[in-house]
Amino acid sequence: MNALSPYGPATGVGSLPGGDAREAARTATGSFEDFPFLPELPARGPGADMIGRTAGMLVELYARVEPSGWRIGDHPGRDTKRARSWLGEDLDALEEFTQDYAGPLKVQAVGPWTLAAALELRNGEAALSDPGACRDLAASLAEGLRLHLAEVQRRIPGARLVIQLDEPSLTAVLTGRVRTASGYRTHRAVDRQLVEATLREVAGVHGDGPVVVHSCAPDVPFALLRRAGVAGISFDFSLLTERDEEAIGEAVEGGTRLFAGVVPGTDSALSDPAGSVMGVRTLWRRLGLQPGLLTEAVTLTPACGLAGASPAYARKALAHCVRAARSLADNPE
Repeated sequence: MNALSPYGPATGVGSLPGGDAREAARTATGSFEDFPFLPELPARGPGADMIGRTAGMLVELYARVEPSGWRIGDHPGRDTKRARSWLGEDLDALEEFTQDYAGPLKVQAVGPWTLAAALELRNGEAALSDPGACRDLAASLAEGLRLHLAEVQRRIPGARLVIQLDEPSLTAVLTGRVRTASGYRTHRAVDRQLVEATLREVAGVHGDGPVVVHSCAPDVPFALLRRAGVAGISFDFSLLTERDEEAIGEAVEGGTRLFAGVVPGTDSALSDPAGSVMGVRTLWRRLGLQPGLLTEAVTLTPACGLAGASPAYARKALAHCVRAARSLADNPE
């Protein structure tokens, strides 16, 4: 890997099984010596889940756990404090295992649209139902991410930070498929230009640093994400269809990094590393792209977070990503 590349050949998505921050940091840094990531451990409970963790990062907005999910409140309660405490614990562990590290390092947070679809207003409806609430949420998230990135950089000065915005609900937001609180209706689709502008605003907090958007849902809006200015798109490779291919070809030619999720996220029998990247090579040939571009354009990951996997499989899956990336580099054709 080029010493100044903002990415490595393989990394994790975010979540890992278990509740031991030091063990997770050891796994994330040991598996990916040239592109580690800050692990998330949702098994610890509310506040360690991805929505709770990101809610804990918000500035001047707070959330608490209700039976129906996370709800925006007006002051920090015990759920906010717990989320912040666990994030601090995870950062302590990562700092311990990245002494003198210099290179790319990925941190994750939920993106503005999945957050708006998941966080409830006082009336129990999703923030998505209120354009003003969506604006406030995006602004609060942007400020929270700015502070979070500064904190990670302070702890690991040699890191070149890559921020991943998790947007599994993005396609549902764009197509009007997010259900209302009653479950009988759906919220109306959000205008694509507004979705794009909001993503651009939140991504802008990282300045010239790379921002990747991750979605392990079908129909990832590749073209919209590229217009929003993201540097990379992370997706479950097995969910691609022929209609995605043109957008992927344009993304690669436009310099967008592909984070291809080629290793199953839950316990499965793993093929040999070359078999795991056969689909990537085949797609490359079909698109008429130069084989030599593969390692410059692709980072390999699991298909999604590994929170639902066994600890042994999670370690095996991460190691498999590294071996598959080596196979791709050694034999791009």
